[in-house]
Amino acid sequence: MAAPSVSPRVTLNDGNSIPQVGLGVWQTPAEETERAVTAALRTGYRHIDTAAAYRNEPETGRGLANSGVPREDVFLVTKLWNSDQGYDSTLAAFDASLDRLGVDYLDLYLIHWPVPANNAYVDTFKAFAHLRDQGRIRSIGVSNFAPEHLTVLIDATGIVPAVNQIELHPLLPQHELREVHARLGIATEAWSPLGQGSLLTDPVITGIAERHGKTPAQVLIRWHIHLGNIVIPKSVNPERIASNFDVFDFDLDASDMSAIASLETDTRLGPDPRTFNFTG
Repeated sequence: MAAPSVSPRVTLNDGNSIPQVGLGVWQTPAEETERAVTAALRTGYRHIDTAAAYRNEPETGRGLANSGVPREDVFLVTKLWNSDQGYDSTLAAFDASLDRLGVDYLDLYLIHWPVPANNAYVDTFKAFAHLRDQGRIRSIGVSNFAPEHLTVLIDATGIVPAVNQIELHPLLPQHELREVHARLGIATEAWSPLGQGSLLTDPVITGIAERHGKTPAQVLIRWHIHLGNIVIPKSVNPERIASNFDVFDFDLDASDMSAIASLETDTRLGPDPRTFNFTG
């Protein structure tokens, strides 16, 4: 079955909605990003996720421009890097990201990491709120925030982030944090949703894929959809980009979900947000 033209959408706490399946471009070389973004948008993706730290915002913007898809039809996300946190520096970094992307607004802007040692994420989020009030960002959120960071942020600003983008895959299903999100009304978005490829050869995943006539990646993306997660698999291969979007015509049953749940090891593949204070 051909991929549908649209992804399901998740409604955010500010009334906006985000396509549930998007293309992530983390670790995508700049020279391959433009082609990947164009291929994704022509396949039917309408959600593209980048970051200042990925150093591929210009290529992401060119991919969007070359795709033929109108800007207003694409949910575009980027992230503020750690060294730019603080009120005034956030405003300057935002302008720089927009210039690199070649657009005049963002659909979602995220604080990339809390960087607790700097204690600047509250002022940073106040700058985000100012940009939102100016109409230059539709939705504002965070990435890699632990429950205590969310509490501090909400208590200080009175604003609940629309999204928290976190490492999330069957090895690290983030039960506690997803429960916090559900209670607060924060949408959960998963990065490294395929376990950075480590789960694509797992016998549990490959067995489920064989039963459904799907790829292991499609099974993992479908698992995220069943959990209600926003999910941003990455690829630079046009066929794989299309395959990763062809996930709306099958369901995982209770036995599939239980089998995938058995893979949990609490293994974190990326940094721990509570101790990651890198600003280089």
